Amino acid sequence: MGDLSHRRKLGVLAICCMSLFIVGLDSTIVNLALPSIRRDLDASVSSLQWTIDAYTLVLASLLMLAGSTGDRIGRRRTFQTGLVLFSLGSLLCGIATNAALLIVFRMLQAVGGSMLNPVAMSIITNTFTEPKERARAIGVWGGVVGLSMAVGPMVGGLLVESVGWRSIFWMNVPVGAAALVLTALFVPESRAARARRIDPVGQLLVILLLASVTFGIIESPNEGLSSPLIIGAFALAVFSLVTLIWYERRREEPLLDLRFFRSATFSGATLTAISGFAALSGFLFLNSLYLQEVRGLSPLHAGLLTLPMAAMTAVFAPVSGWIVGTRGPRFPLLVAGGGLTLSALLLTGMSADTPVAQLVLAYVLFGIGFGMLNAPITNAAVSGMPRSQAGVAAAVASTSRQVGVSLGVAIIGAVVTAQLTGPFKTGFAAASHLGWWIIFGCGLLVIALGLLTTGRWARATAAAVSVDFLEESLVKTA
Repeated sequence: MGDLSHRRKLGVLAICCMSLFIVGLDSTIVNLALPSIRRDLDASVSSLQWTIDAYTLVLASLLMLAGSTGDRIGRRRTFQTGLVLFSLGSLLCGIATNAALLIVFRMLQAVGGSMLNPVAMSIITNTFTEPKERARAIGVWGGVVGLSMAVGPMVGGLLVESVGWRSIFWMNVPVGAAALVLTALFVPESRAARARRIDPVGQLLVILLLASVTFGIIESPNEGLSSPLIIGAFALAVFSLVTLIWYERRREEPLLDLRFFRSATFSGATLTAISGFAALSGFLFLNSLYLQEVRGLSPLHAGLLTLPMAAMTAVFAPVSGWIVGTRGPRFPLLVAGGGLTLSALLLTGMSADTPVAQLVLAYVLFGIGFGMLNAPITNAAVSGMPRSQAGVAAAVASTSRQVGVSLGVAIIGAVVTAQLTGPFKTGFAAASHLGWWIIFGCGLLVIALGLLTTGRWARATAAAVSVDFLEESLVKTA
């Protein structure tokens, strides 16, 4: 490999990580702005939940479709389209005049964002073809996911305090424009040798499943669990799930190939992503409201107080990538689960006068845990998969992350809303206790999955799935 080739690879990795950074940042940067949005737009708690979840739901619903679209019409073209839509959506979010418009423009942002992550992963997978080199690149990729989501509150606090909450959206526009130019200069166009067919029925069922579950959870405190609207939402979710499984098993080229889940490492990565990112979104949602609404901190001071979390994530994310590339995913997953669990445990008795030292210790532990989480998830998702399937596997892992974010905000927000009595300022801390216990349980699940899905048996199931895909590919090309 010559210097030019090496520089071009580094350029491709940098552009992909830049796009990933702004999409991941946008998943969490809004949290520090929630109190300001609540006051400025007179938004309810459920509207704040939808401000987060409208973005993550659309992102989760379209990631796999975007990956297959890139394979079919060209990865660079799809990637550039995503940058344009994401930047346009960001611009419109910054001028939204009410909560409903903000939610709609967040959905447009997410349509663009869905075209960035899985396509960028396909570009990386096809650029870094040597296994160890690819593992390191994926390690960097996984680290950027964690770093972008962890520094979001800090960056959000600085921007909201200095410029206003609208600036957190406007900042994406110049970054998106720069990435668009650099993509044209560095990223070669590529397509899959044999692109998968579009699966509109499967896509619709995925959207119905995620949207109905989230709607039922978020709106249940307001409507009541016995409300026909909520019962209908959950019934639609069950119908969508059953129909999706039935339909995808019979389709020759499904949107979601259920054979992936025969691999214990892949299934473990999926569940770990959901659990870990539910913990993150719940943590950020509760903590942002607690620091500003209960303790009365400014957005800047609230962001600075969470700086230890971002710093630990920044330190441990590349460490996790290196460990995964050299020793495997088990140790990082155990450390990740331990950090999330201990952090949540420290906050289960949160009150208006919880010592700052206790908060900082909880933030440090959470940052260490979350920093160690992402690299093993991504590596396990694509581990053992043929290169032709790596992009799809990575898209499912990315989808799982966004599903986790959506469920974390929906479930923990709904639990806290149901527990809240009296004024928000005086009742929120006590109402949040059950939410912290849910985050504690998410951390325990990460530990259990780390032990169960990283051993010899799990690797054997991944190898069997890989052989199955390779045999199918040989039959089709014969």
